[in-house]
Amino acid sequence: MIIEDTGLNGMTSDLAHLDDSAEQLGFVRWQWEYYRATYDLKLEDRANKNEYFLRINTRAVEGKLEQPHAILAIEAVYLGRSTFPHGLEYETPVPEPILNTALQRLESLKRLLA
Repeated sequence: MIIEDTGLNGMTSDLAHLDDSAEQLGFVRWQWEYYRATYDLKLEDRANKNEYFLRINTRAVEGKLEQPHAILAIEAVYLGRSTFPHGLEYETPVPEPILNTALQRLESLKRLLA
């Protein structure tokens, strides 16, 4: 599921600040290359024994990712259920408690980046 209206799309931050802010909220920068980075937050639904990942896609608009002063722009925010072995499925309905937690973390990130 693409999460619209987060207020994050288009926001920019230098890499060091985005890494620090995301880490405070439990996000990890998993996938990255010279111009793109993905921040993931694992959310567990213990009732159904499913794992969900809140994923934030970013792109460098100035510099490269190995430079802490590189400027990244947030492009999209997704929420998907983890599938074996290493995929995310974005079409499955997300339980309300997981969605609420995801929205709270996104709001917190937006405040940290503002």
